[in-house]
Amino acid sequence: MKTYLISGIGADYRLFTHIRLPEGFEISYVHWIPPEHEESLPSYAGRLTAQIDTGEPYILIGFSLGGMMAVEIAKQFPPVCTVLISSIPVSSNLPPYYRRAHRLQLQKLATPTLIKVLASFKHLLTMRSRDNYRLIREVIRDGDDRFIAWAMDAAVAWENEVVPQPVFHIHGTWDEILPVRFTKPTHLIPRGGHNLVLTHAPIINSLLGEILSFHPQFTPFD
Repeated sequence: MKTYLISGIGADYRLFTHIRLPEGFEISYVHWIPPEHEESLPSYAGRLTAQIDTGEPYILIGFSLGGMMAVEIAKQFPPVCTVLISSIPVSSNLPPYYRRAHRLQLQKLATPTLIKVLASFKHLLTMRSRDNYRLIREVIRDGDDRFIAWAMDAAVAWENEVVPQPVFHIHGTWDEILPVRFTKPTHLIPRGGHNLVLTHAPIINSLLGEILSFHPQFTPFD
């Protein structure tokens, strides 16, 4: 079964380097496209569906911002199931300080260049694997500044309280970007930070194996 993976803000398919799916599930990456002027997150997600064959059964897996996109896509074109990693299914799960910052337009002060510098420095201090650090540094460096600026606004302005079913939500207990205390995951990874797809790939792969393989209604041979 075709399984579409959507990455996070300023990132791309390389974040999924260590992700492996069970036999019978084919990975396909959804790539970011240029946003339109003041485009909403649901509108942008709708345009991403041009990269998805919605006429056949499919799986959606979204990381961080990609999880929010996956929710919006699932509302329009229901997949067999949606898996969120380090993300949130509804806008009320956004940390309240993000909303306050949005009302004050404080996100305008955080330029894409500043975000890239701070993100690279944080990963330098926290990423245990040198290979993973080099990978994330390259991904951050290559991130499109215009997209990052748009995505920050669109994410904090997102309004959604509809959870398309079935949804599985994997989250780390130490997520620093979307703290777990504001959401209710179906699967918790102890001491896991935000970049679970890199730092805890074996655990993520095991959970994906359980989710995708051990439920008859999700088998790729239906």
